[in-house]
Amino acid sequence: MQQSNAYIITFSVILTVVLGLLLSGTSQVLGPMQREAEALDKKKQILGAVISGDEIDAMSPEEVNAFYTNRISSTVVDINGQEVKEQGGVAVSAETVDIAKNYKKPADQRLYPVFIFHKEGDSEAVESYIFPLYGAGLWDAIWGYLALDTDMNTVGGITMAHAGETPGLGARITEPGVQERYVGKEIFNESGELVAVSMQKGEGKDYSDNPHQVDGMSGATITGNGVNTMLQNYLGHYKAYIESKKGSKAMAAAF
Repeated sequence: MQQSNAYIITFSVILTVVLGLLLSGTSQVLGPMQREAEALDKKKQILGAVISGDEIDAMSPEEVNAFYTNRISSTVVDINGQEVKEQGGVAVSAETVDIAKNYKKPADQRLYPVFIFHKEGDSEAVESYIFPLYGAGLWDAIWGYLALDTDMNTVGGITMAHAGETPGLGARITEPGVQERYVGKEIFNESGELVAVSMQKGEGKDYSDNPHQVDGMSGATITGNGVNTMLQNYLGHYKAYIESKKGSKAMAAAF
């Protein structure tokens, strides 16, 4: 039996409203769970710059949160290395700064989180400083966290991730073997110039005698270049803060 236009329109409206309510309800229920999962993943990435992935994988979510709370403190700085506690009258924290959104702003208007890794059982003793990174790979965004030892020069570790690099090629930036190449490298040269660490073109060469270069990824030159640009840019944005910490350490040593 053919239905009237009024019936069809009424049915469509009711169906749309019901589906809308269901989607809204589902979003409200799943939203907090999604945000909690995202926060946990971010903590894992931050910790991945200072402890092994195997150690993190062996932890339960509760253990990851407890470890993070006990060993990590944080602050937010501007491009001049000055601490930022609020922006536009709203309090800010390193954990809530959206690096991807900040990346779209001019460098001098961004917020720069710093995560500080403390010695176990001693909240005053710092083992390393962890700096977020963000940039562009071949197909989409790439990001990561780089840890510097307390000399503010030596790389203690790095973790990298991507949104859409090619499997087996650029996507290899997530592999422990690739990330381990950065450990022990230095971001300042002998003249005190910030040179970061550069991934070289090709793969299979030994760069152990060069403190500023690491082996590349075969067939992934563009992604490698993106990683290089990301490190150079973000370490440059953090340079004022890094040098302030180097200066503080030198002053403390003098006394």
